[in-house]
Amino acid sequence: MPSVSKKLYSGHTLRQIRSDFGLSQVEFAKKIGLSTAYVNQIENNNRPVTASVLLTINRIFGVDLSAFEQNDLDRVVQDLQEIFADTQFLTASVGRQEVHELVTRAPGVTKAIMDLYGALRTYHDREANEDDLVQLGGSPESGPGPRKSAYEEVRDYFHYMDNYVDSIDRAAEKLSLEIGLSKAPSKFTALTTWLQERFGISVTEFPDYRGTLIRQDDFARTIALYSAIPQSTKSFLLGSVVAELCVRDLISEEVTKARFKTKSAESIARLALRNYFAGALILDYDDFLKTAAETRHDIQLLSNRLDASIETVCHRLSTLQRPGAKGLPFYFVKIDRAGNVVKRHSATRFQFARFGGSCPRWNVHQAFEQNSNKFTSQVAQMPDGVRYLCVATSITKHQPDYRSGERRYALGIGCEVQYADAVVYADGLAVDEISSPEPIGVNCRICPRDNCDQRAFPAVDKEPFIDSGQRGIVPYRVKAAD
Repeated sequence: MPSVSKKLYSGHTLRQIRSDFGLSQVEFAKKIGLSTAYVNQIENNNRPVTASVLLTINRIFGVDLSAFEQNDLDRVVQDLQEIFADTQFLTASVGRQEVHELVTRAPGVTKAIMDLYGALRTYHDREANEDDLVQLGGSPESGPGPRKSAYEEVRDYFHYMDNYVDSIDRAAEKLSLEIGLSKAPSKFTALTTWLQERFGISVTEFPDYRGTLIRQDDFARTIALYSAIPQSTKSFLLGSVVAELCVRDLISEEVTKARFKTKSAESIARLALRNYFAGALILDYDDFLKTAAETRHDIQLLSNRLDASIETVCHRLSTLQRPGAKGLPFYFVKIDRAGNVVKRHSATRFQFARFGGSCPRWNVHQAFEQNSNKFTSQVAQMPDGVRYLCVATSITKHQPDYRSGERRYALGIGCEVQYADAVVYADGLAVDEISSPEPIGVNCRICPRDNCDQRAFPAVDKEPFIDSGQRGIVPYRVKAAD
């Protein structure tokens, strides 16, 4: 149950629960034994939610009490602050308190603003691309009006549900126990045997890459895998096929509930949920949760012991948010060498930039300077004062031939320092004694640290000027916007 050591204002959650059950305030108040006026005050954050009210809601409606945690609210407030920091909104000063009020009192309006801004950014990016095409002699075609990209829709779907999909996770765990994957000497062998026995599907391998890792022939009842990829990758690919065979309807239900705006987003979400199932199948929840705790979340040891890739282990650690059996709240990010964020998930208060790059002080960027699979640790502090244990490494994907080039990515995973004792990568850092953690931010666009020597450009709400009498590492100084 959420801590009640400090007052918990969660009117937005209470309002959502009432709406989900189709109840008016009068009906809702009657069911939980409160006055309508009292419920109204809670929903408008004029009164905190007490422990007795939480327990009553849990007993009557079966709602998990973790729904009242503040992480989601903090996350949305941060995202909205980043939007209002844009230069297009500088004519109006919008403070954090006002943003907080908007998020808690009008979540529908908040979502509309975020969707509108995402569409605006997409529209401007497309205009910029068209300008580049014109300069290069191209002829851009006019497309549909501005809208949030399909990938952004799916990214936000996972972002705001803590990267945990209960129905898919439990289905994967049930099947994993049925197959006996956690006790199998080889998960790949166990999966191939099960596919043959259950569906009459034979798994073979092929030696030539030709741009394909897996080929499925429904007519011939065969699955062929590229022989050179690691066995852990082969198991993951088979897991995605198993998802299509066993939980296709369940995935369709989740996609329908998400109400994506485009068919592209729906198809991307289906693939993402298939991959989610694959990870949960290979690393079933209960067994992985216990093993992760026993090994103090040693990613290399978990990878070797559980026959899973480093990336799959990191991603799985970020999903351990099952109600009543939560693991440590981790964030997880995957970045390519150009700084593009390929994956980002968070069960913490850690804030990723929705737009633009990330902070160069964050150790995930330094991972490219290290050998693959070498882990580095860092104690960092975000502008909101929260400190994190940040762990980073790089991985190199299989290179099929000379012409294909090397694919290398940086992986970052971390948690708040209060959990550092449970993580092996904190050993030797003297976390409790660090008085000067690495100051990092979301990105330069909205970072309030004006004196940072790693700054690429001033924050969008600051006006830069040149001091002809002196110059530092950063060539400009800033003054606060009026």
